[in-house]
Amino acid sequence: MKNNDAYIFDSILPSLELTTSTDGYGNLFVWASLPSAEMLLEAAKGLAKAGARLCAITAFNTEKFAKESDMELVYNFDLDGKVLTLSIRLTPERRVIPSLIDHFSNADWHEREFAELFDIELSGREKPKRLFLDPSIDTGIFNRLIPLSSMMNGSSTKQLWETIFAETSMPDWAKETK
Repeated sequence: MKNNDAYIFDSILPSLELTTSTDGYGNLFVWASLPSAEMLLEAAKGLAKAGARLCAITAFNTEKFAKESDMELVYNFDLDGKVLTLSIRLTPERRVIPSLIDHFSNADWHEREFAELFDIELSGREKPKRLFLDPSIDTGIFNRLIPLSSMMNGSSTKQLWETIFAETSMPDWAKETK
């Protein structure tokens, strides 16, 4: 690690290769990629014990429009004004991540959100209650949605309808071009 202020993360996460940077104001940012889901729980225990705060968890598909792409989860922590970002990749075959709720109670909202919207299974806790979606909508809907910006790129052509109906047969009215 290059920055002396980041030594605290070295002691909490000794087995990880940490990358550091600072912004124009001297704020420290530290990054690491976790090689396994199990390491997330180990890191969370150490961070909680040191008094870190979980700021956010972000989930996203690594490939645009891919139905079965890898996903990445990004966990942002703050410890004494220093920001730590831990990322972990999940494969379509194994979308299971340990819950951090025993160490960070605010993880509940984030975990419920990504479990519902991306169909990521949480280990170490009961299946979370839904936050947003109607029970008639399958979990993991964000793995199938088409971003509005992508639809708008073809909004005046049949590209829009080809994208929407890619999984099913396109109705005749959508095939007609003008």
